[in-house]
Amino acid sequence: MKDEDIDLSDIPEVSADKIARGVVRYGLKPVDRKELLILRLDRDVVEWYRKQGQRYHTRINALLRAHMQEKLGASGSSQTRRAS
Repeated sequence: MKDEDIDLSDIPEVSADKIARGVVRYGLKPVDRKELLILRLDRDVVEWYRKQGQRYHTRINALLRAHMQEKLGASGSSQTRRAS
């Protein structure tokens, strides 16, 4: 099938104004940007996480976040957010 063969008659046209007022992530919390930094870790620790598969950075971040939340919980603070 070619593009010109597709029937678009039942799809309403979207103007630039509608796009500008659109909600991209309705009902979802905004995603915070990660901060890039250089962190020195023991080689065996890094290798172990790498062997766990892709997204090992995310797992390291989740572990650090869990530790942070535990410490914040012990001090009575509620400034925590979900791991991502």
